[in-house]
Amino acid sequence: MSSDVPGAGEHVLLVGLGNPGPRYAGNRHNVGFLVLDELAARVGGKFKTHKSGAEVLEGRLAGSRVVLVKPRSFMNVSGGPVAGAAKFYKIDPSAIVVVHDELDLPFGGLKLKIGGGEGGHNGLRSISKSLGTRDYYRVRFGIGRPPGRMDPADFVLKDFSTVERKDLPLELDRCADAVEALIGKGLTAAQNDFHAG
Repeated sequence: MSSDVPGAGEHVLLVGLGNPGPRYAGNRHNVGFLVLDELAARVGGKFKTHKSGAEVLEGRLAGSRVVLVKPRSFMNVSGGPVAGAAKFYKIDPSAIVVVHDELDLPFGGLKLKIGGGEGGHNGLRSISKSLGTRDYYRVRFGIGRPPGRMDPADFVLKDFSTVERKDLPLELDRCADAVEALIGKGLTAAQNDFHAG
């Protein structure tokens, strides 16, 4: 088993970032939730409310035991529910995978990494602070840059465009495949398979 596999085949915490409630459901900022919904369909089962302040679903994916986590807090304070779920399930940060939106990648672009900065992403900043480390895995889903002079904060809270929505199911599916590859084959293999050249 490669050393760059989250949790090395043990328990993995898969976190999708977004904002709760129907008002935000289709926003670009909620792509982490959308990918988690796709993974939940693959695991089979429904999310349940957990005392950590998140919706959770336990199951198996790519040969590992996984806990899927969607924080019920707003994005900027995602860290509390994530750290709470990690503590409850006794999962080390090195076995946490966070799926989130990324302004610096074109729509549908994927980048997988471990550690590093938060790139101005408040959800990641909150998680790093609550976990006390930046050394967890990230799966970044590209949403592109805002048009013209639109404030990025407004852009991420808008729904995907009509054109993007046509391709979105395919891109979410591909991102879910990348998460499975990361868990099953490790970071290097998943990067080789899913990073655009």
